[in-house]
Order: sequence, then structure tokens, then C-alpha cells
Amino acid sequence: RFIAKPCAINLGIQDSGPHRAQPNAILEKVFTSITKSPDGKRLEGLSKQLDWDVRKIQRWFRHRRNQDKPTTLTKFCESMWRFTFYFSIFFYGIRFLWTAPWFWDTRQCWYNYPFQPLTSRLYYYYILELAFYWSLMFSQFTDIKRKDFLIMFVHHLATIGLITFSYMNNMVRVGTLVLCLHDASDFLLEAAKLANYAKYQRLCDAFFMLFGVVFIVTRLGIYPFWILNTTLFESWELIGPYPSWWLFNGLLVTLQVLHVIWSYLIIRTASKALVRGKVSKDDRSDVESSSEEEDVTSNSTKGIFSTSSNGSNRLNGHVAGSQWTGE
Repeated sequence: RFIAKPCAINLGIQDSGPHRAQPNAILEKVFTSITKSPDGKRLEGLSKQLDWDVRKIQRWFRHRRNQDKPTTLTKFCESMWRFTFYFSIFFYGIRFLWTAPWFWDTRQCWYNYPFQPLTSRLYYYYILELAFYWSLMFSQFTDIKRKDFLIMFVHHLATIGLITFSYMNNMVRVGTLVLCLHDASDFLLEAAKLANYAKYQRLCDAFFMLFGVVFIVTRLGIYPFWILNTTLFESWELIGPYPSWWLFNGLLVTLQVLHVIWSYLIIRTASKALVRGKVSKDDRSDVESSSEEEDVTSNSTKGIFSTSSNGSNRLNGHVAGSQWTGE
């Protein structure tokens, strides 16, 4: 409110939403009481009732869905808040871990375990991260529902479970490594979103490409060969198979599976960006495109009905295209 909004206004971002649908009592009643995405049969019936073209009705429902979505200014402020947190917590973690012996030698995570002191800096680092991921868990149900809702829900559950579990079992040393590694790329994605909302396309592309490189290096390189190696093998060697070994490593492997899925989506987006010359719109976009109407031939009733807002070229009501992926 006091920092992000003035910054957005100075960058020329207006507090105006998508095009609003013209008032229509019949369509509004259908939208609020029956369905927000009518099928072909209902579209045909509304067309006869209102004497409107089917494509005009499709367009009305698209505009009506979009007018409830947050404005670019709102999304900019949200991304700036997340960028601020990710950026701050990452460099706090780096500064703290730089002098920690287990940052340079992961075997130190298990020496004298579980009798390892919990310093105040380590405690606050853990509590801040846990509080933030709990906030993401709750806000997911109030934010606009995106295509990766289920993946993000599983990710937040696994992350909260890992932070809580490692804290209760005093595995905070290896826990700090996992947290810092995950924070390394998140602020770059939010920076790319900020540039995108401000319409700085080249800066947006640069941040996104940098995010993709850092994400893949940390999640597909450092994470499995550094983190999973110490939790799976070094811990077994130094302290033996402790009772919760399977649960702890199961959650860590779950995160690795999600890393692979997101890496695929990032690579797909980057390849499309190279072909098109720029990073395209978020595949989880909040505002729907009109492509479903524009791709329809006007002389084919069957074609019109087969491309309703839940057509085969869409996922969860969003245009299938290139993707902003991130945790």
C-alpha cells in the first residue's frame, strides 16, 4: 500500500481492470446462478432468447469472468511483496550460512547429532520461513485459482512438513541448506513478473532466462547431488537408519519430483520464448484470451460450440501457451 503501489503508479501501471461486460440481467443470472462457462447447448438457447450472436455471448461471459480478476496494479503489489521477502530471506540465509561449517561440508550436518545447539539466528530463520509458507498455504484458497493449484498445494504441504519435522527433530542444519537453495531462484521469478507488469519486455526476458538457469542448476543439480546425497547416504553412514529416515527423505524426494515437473515447464517456456523472441503470457494467466472465439469459423455452428471457454485448448479456464512457472 505504501511502497509497492506508489512504485507501480510511477511506472505507469494503472489501477484499471479488464473490459467490463455490458449489463444484461438474463446473462448475469445465468452467470451467478447456473454456470460461468456455458456449454454449446446453453449458448444456443441464450442466442435465441436474446437474439444475440453466439460469439457475442461467449465474449460477454469471458468479459464477465475477467472483470472479477485482480488488476495489474494488484498483481504488481503482490509480486513486489513476494520479491521483497524472497530477496531478503535469501541473502539473510547466505550471510548466516557463509560462516557455518555445514555449508561447506554437508557431513557436518550429522556430526554430534542430535546434540547440536539452536542459535537465535538459526531459530528466526526457521520461524520466518515457516510463517511465510503457512501464509502461502492459506492465501492459495483466496487468490485466483491457477492451473498449478494442486502442484503448489502439494509443494506447500511438503515444505511445511519438512520445516516442522526437521525443527522438531533438530535437523536444522540440513534444513537451512534446503531453505536457502529453494530461495535462490524465487526472487528472480518475481522480478521477471514485476518487469512484465511494468511492460519492460527485455528486462522481463532477461530475468526469466536467469531464473530458468538458476532454477535448473539448483533444483536438478545441487539439490539431488548435494542435499539428497547427504540425507540419503551420509546420514545413514554417520548416524545410522533413524526411525523417521523414510518419512524425512520421502518428503525431500517429493520436492525433487516437483522440481522435475517445473523444470520441464520452464524449459518449454524458454524454448518458445527463443522462437517468438520474447517470453509470452503466463500459462496460468488471470485474464482469459479471446482466442477461443477468434479461432472459430463464423459459418460453422459446430465449431462455435466445440470451442467454448472450457474447450480442449484450455486448462482450468486459462489459455494454454507458454508458462510462468514457480513455486
